[in-house]
Amino acid sequence: MRLAVNPTRMEMLRLRNRLNVAQRGHKLLKDKLDGLMKDFGDYARRYKECRLEVDAELPVVLKLFVLAEATSSRLIIEDALEVTRQELDIVSEPRRVMSVLIPHLEFNFGKSLGGYSLVHTSPELDKAISGLKAFMEKLLIMAELEETVRRLAQEIEKTRRRVNALEHTVIPRLLETIKFIKNKLDEMERSTTSRLMKIKEQRLARESQ
Repeated sequence: MRLAVNPTRMEMLRLRNRLNVAQRGHKLLKDKLDGLMKDFGDYARRYKECRLEVDAELPVVLKLFVLAEATSSRLIIEDALEVTRQELDIVSEPRRVMSVLIPHLEFNFGKSLGGYSLVHTSPELDKAISGLKAFMEKLLIMAELEETVRRLAQEIEKTRRRVNALEHTVIPRLLETIKFIKNKLDEMERSTTSRLMKIKEQRLARESQ
């Protein structure tokens, strides 16, 4: 587990500095991970709610178009849809959440090209067209939330790997290496002290003769 280094005081000081940096980095990453998990939970809940609404409304909108076509000819329906066609402008303005770039869509519908005859079309077509417009807005919001959840999940995984690497590999190795160097230095100091004491005893013995 420990690093292959020379057991010197300079090396121990250098490793202690690295340890301080690693421990500070670990704390910052843990705080970031906690924040990411909280934001992920919020966005995931909103995405789930939006997805359920979209899944529930899609059959309703399609049913309205089917009913409209059943009471009018396909040609009339297609002409009506063509004259009521609107441009959809979408502008992406990314934002940052816990240093993660997430999508934010601004969208609006342009003006309709015109209107269609109410005599030859059914009320279901009016409901279908207005329902489709509202459905498109929810669909875009769902797409935005889905991409946000995906990016936050990726960042959480990346941050968790870095936290685990620091917690289970980097910091333990530094601690073990520092302990090894300290023990070596203490052993060298005891050995030096022992030699000095022997030299002193020999000198005193010669002086007493």
